[in-house]
Amino acid sequence: MAVARPITRPVVLDAPAAVASCADAPPGGPGADDTPRHTIGEVAARSGLTAHTLRWYERIGLLERIDRSYSGQRRYSDKDLGWLAFLGKLRLTGMSVADMVRYAELVRAGDHTFAERHELLRAHREEVRQRITDLQTTLAVLDHKIGFYSDAAPAAEGNRTA
Repeated sequence: MAVARPITRPVVLDAPAAVASCADAPPGGPGADDTPRHTIGEVAARSGLTAHTLRWYERIGLLERIDRSYSGQRRYSDKDLGWLAFLGKLRLTGMSVADMVRYAELVRAGDHTFAERHELLRAHREEVRQRITDLQTTLAVLDHKIGFYSDAAPAAEGNRTA
């Protein structure tokens, strides 16, 4: 019988560390170790992704082929962890899996794809900015309603007679 594992969110890094871990070539950023050492369970716990999702990411091309131990178990490197952290940031911004796969393909294709990667990220940034604007407008509406109910609650209490 499978043990249910709680769904957790990835660990959020501070902004400078998050940016530093998002370098394209190689995944994981400068100085990241490419020695395979982390099991799929360890990576799942650190990333907040399930083992099933990690295998799916590999199958669809979001992750390059992951090294295997002599017994066939996946072994992830620090570079893989850095790449997963970057993918997590893209997911948090609402980037589609298809666009993430396209980006990963461009990274693997090499430096001559810098312009295309730049344009893909720039266009996505504009979508994110628009969503932020929409959310700020929605937040203002919520704040207004909360203020209304905060002011109305004492008045409603005062109208109750025993």
